[in-house]
Amino acid sequence: MAGNLDRRAGKGTRLNMAVAGVCAAVCVGMVGLSYAAVPLYRVFCQVTGYGGTTQRAAEGASRVLDRELTVRFDANAPKIPWSFEPAQSETKARIGETREIHYVAQNLSDHVVRGRASFNVTPEFAGAYFYKIQCFCFNDTTLKPGEKIDMPVVFYVDPAIVDAEEARGLQAVTLSYTMFQPPGDKLADAGTKPLEAADEITGDTSITRRD
Repeated sequence: MAGNLDRRAGKGTRLNMAVAGVCAAVCVGMVGLSYAAVPLYRVFCQVTGYGGTTQRAAEGASRVLDRELTVRFDANAPKIPWSFEPAQSETKARIGETREIHYVAQNLSDHVVRGRASFNVTPEFAGAYFYKIQCFCFNDTTLKPGEKIDMPVVFYVDPAIVDAEEARGLQAVTLSYTMFQPPGDKLADAGTKPLEAADEITGDTSITRRD
């Protein structure tokens, strides 16, 4: 009788250990998936244009059409003590034509502040046809107090957009950037008097800094 109880207890212990092992493996897998979710989602958006995510290209389009689109530019910086705006509100570009425009950012605080930009294109389906050759998005840029910089964007609209059913009658698209402080940085309040700050400045080497 005692032997049967011992065997049953042993089986119960092994079963509990197996269940605990499976649960631990599931937990580890869920943690791993949570870390992978952000880059995988970003790749998915870049491939499909989902959510207005634009595409990346190393060079311009192979052909330029006579049809023009109005490209509007928008900027937001709600939680960072910077002024941030496009140098021009819109431009007309032929589809397939490579164009360069600039955004301008300035640190309005009295201390060094680091910024990072996210972006999207509207209407959202147009993101799949909006290609950026040069962009400051997702690059950290550090500005000294009062420092102002030009931030270039080089882009074109893929001629394939004219074959898209949803693009019929499309006259304009909007490229919008939101500037924010990277996660982990202490949120900074805007100061009123620019002061001298740290010597080391980091960020996109294509950015032009103004005195």
